[in-house]
Amino acid sequence: MKNWLPLNSRLQKLRAKLLNDPYYRLQSGEELQLAIQLGIQIDANQATVDDWLRLPGLSIHQARSLVELSRSGVKFYCIEDIAAALAIPVQRLAPVKPLLNFVYYDEESLECPAPLVNPNVATVEHLAKIPFIDISLAQAVVQNRLSAGPYRNLIDFQQRLALPPDAIAQLMYYLRF
Repeated sequence: MKNWLPLNSRLQKLRAKLLNDPYYRLQSGEELQLAIQLGIQIDANQATVDDWLRLPGLSIHQARSLVELSRSGVKFYCIEDIAAALAIPVQRLAPVKPLLNFVYYDEESLECPAPLVNPNVATVEHLAKIPFIDISLAQAVVQNRLSAGPYRNLIDFQQRLALPPDAIAQLMYYLRF
């Protein structure tokens, strides 16, 4: 029982340090695991030099390189992209993978978002203006709506029109029910 109390106290101090010091650099596997448990994450496409330096084993030069690449428009989609950018084996980054979050920011869509269309009220002409919907699909959408009633949601829309998953993956950005 004596060993448990100092360990708990040490872990509590480390926990507080990880949560309260955004510049604290992780130094051991134990610290890394605690950071993962605490839900600490670094957005690979928005990370600062300080964010990258939190990861064990990354140099200031590597951190600056990643930030410069990101600022120049390079998008990181996975841990392999980070490894390639740093010219290091991906296995070296494997321990930090749970801390990295790969979010893709499409600047164009953020600046001018696509207008959302409700397929329960849209005309054939309006639906045909949506990317990935041709005139025959637009007609099928309206005909199905008129014969079977309004679409409840995206899943109902997909099932009733027998659309493949990749088509729905594209259309879900344009449709609202």
